Amino acid sequence: MKLVYPACFYPCEEGGYTVIFPDLPGCVTEGHTLSEAIEMAADAASGWLLYLLEDEKQQPPASSDIKNVVADEYENGFISLISIDLEEYAKKFGNKAVKKTLTIPAWLNSIAEKEHVNFSQVLQTALINHLGIKQP
Repeated sequence: MKLVYPACFYPCEEGGYTVIFPDLPGCVTEGHTLSEAIEMAADAASGWLLYLLEDEKQQPPASSDIKNVVADEYENGFISLISIDLEEYAKKFGNKAVKKTLTIPAWLNSIAEKEHVNFSQVLQTALINHLGIKQP
């Protein structure tokens, strides 16, 4: 799912930019340069939208027409469109379960089933340990 949202960019006194999305309440980020601010904006909006879809089970809000979005002139703000590839972001950071098919010896399957082993949980734990991933 590819989405586009208008973002308001505001220069910071100490340098860099603060970015606010009028259509995504509470979605705010910053960048030291304009390029970094644009990159951070796409990442922040992607995370906000993925949370909405996966955890809140809601559809993304409609995007405002850029002509109807106004940046605060007193803060020298300006508007830009930010493109979001939610499918690509979800592949990297999503929690949605992915079905995998695997094979194990029949004898091992029998013992594990007798012990009521949760195969998915064991595989997840093993992969996390094998890859050296640190969880919060």
